[in-house]
Amino acid sequence: MILSLLNRLNAFVVLNLRAIEMTGVLMRVFSFSLVSWFGPQSPFLFVWAFNTIDAVLLSWCAIIKKDRAYTVLNVFWVGVGIVGLFRAAGFLHT
Repeated sequence: MILSLLNRLNAFVVLNLRAIEMTGVLMRVFSFSLVSWFGPQSPFLFVWAFNTIDAVLLSWCAIIKKDRAYTVLNVFWVGVGIVGLFRAAGFLHT
């Protein structure tokens, strides 16, 4: 059942690759724009959640396209996003 769902999701991403990739890019631009505009008053938990979702979308697209450089870059951003989420939520302290 889970494998069937993943196969259907993957087929959807393949069929809509360009639109999903553009959505991920626009999400990233939006999240970094929020931080640029609002500075310390940025809604950091939202920004990190949004940025992590776009990194997952872009990683998936890069994997499908077999683009190693963008796969590494975006998987890295997934990791950064997870750390950012934990920090913004107050689970990690410096």
